[in-house]
Amino acid sequence: MKVYNKIIIALLAVFIMIQFFRPEEIHKGIPMKPLAGVPKNVNAILQHSCFDCHSSQTDWRWYNKITPANYLVAFHIREGRNALDFSKFNDLPKPQQNSTIYYAVNKILSGEMPLPEYTAIHSSARLSENDLQILKQYALSLTARKPSESSSNSAKDKIKFNQKVKNSPNGLAYIPGFRNWKAISTTDRFDNGTLRIIYGNEVAVKVIDNGNINPWPDGTILAKAAWKSNVNADGNITIGDFVQVELMVKDSRKYVKTKGWGWGRWKGMDLKPYGDMPDFDKECIECHKPMDNRDHTFTSPLYLITQLKKIQQK
Repeated sequence: MKVYNKIIIALLAVFIMIQFFRPEEIHKGIPMKPLAGVPKNVNAILQHSCFDCHSSQTDWRWYNKITPANYLVAFHIREGRNALDFSKFNDLPKPQQNSTIYYAVNKILSGEMPLPEYTAIHSSARLSENDLQILKQYALSLTARKPSESSSNSAKDKIKFNQKVKNSPNGLAYIPGFRNWKAISTTDRFDNGTLRIIYGNEVAVKVIDNGNINPWPDGTILAKAAWKSNVNADGNITIGDFVQVELMVKDSRKYVKTKGWGWGRWKGMDLKPYGDMPDFDKECIECHKPMDNRDHTFTSPLYLITQLKKIQQK
C-alpha cells in the first residue's frame, strides 16, 4: 500500500474516532415566537441574521454537527446567548425591549454582527442595504422625536453640577466638576430619546491616547451625562432637560465584587442618588454584561487631537 493511501486511511480513522466526542448539549431547535410588537419585516431580518446564535431557535445544518466544527458552533451560540437572547425578549418591559433593539441594531450597523465567519458559511444571514435601512428606521421609530415648543436650553443651565450631593447607596461619592474633564465620546440613545456626553479623567485620557483601554487601568473614571433630546422647528437636535449622570470608577481591588468598577447614578435636577439598596449596582453589571470582553464599557472613545496628530505624522 502506498504511503499516501496509508495517510488517508489514518486521517479517516482519526476523523471517525473524534466524531464520538461531542460538545456539551445545548438547547436547540425550539421554535421562537415573533418578537412582540415588532413588525413582520423586522422580525424576518432578525430571524435570518441573528436567531441562530441569539435565541433558542438554532438551526444546526449537517456540517455544524461534525466534530470539531460543532465545538466552535456551540461556543458561538453560548457566547451569543450570553450577550443577547431574543428568546427572553417578550418577557421584558417595553423600555428594555427598546434598549435590546437599540443594542442589536447598533451592533449590526457598526459591522460587528453578524460575525464574518458566520456569514461566510451562512450566506443568507448577510444583510442588504435595504435590510439595514429597515432596521435603522424601526429603531428610530421606537422613540419618535417631536419638535419641541421651545428651543430654549435654560433648563440644563440650572443644574448645579458642583453642588453637594449624597453618595450612591453603595458608597460611591459623586464627583463635582466632572464637566471640566475632557469629553471623550458622545452617544445618541434614540431608543429613549436622550443625548449623552462621556467625560474621562486624566487617567482615562492618557490611556486613550496610548490605545490601552482594554482593560482600563485602575484610577480611570468615566462620567456619562444625559439630556433629553429636543428637535427644533428647523430639524436641528439640541439638548433639553437634564436626565442623569452616571459614574464608573475603576479599582480592580476595591471593586472586585462588581467587575472592578464602582458604579453610581444621580438623577434629575437635584442629582438624587439612584437605587434603594447598596447592591443596586447588580443592575448596572447586568446591563453591561454583554461588554465583558471590553471591560464592561459600551462606548468607544473618539479620536483625541493628540491621536490624530500621531496618525498624521505617520
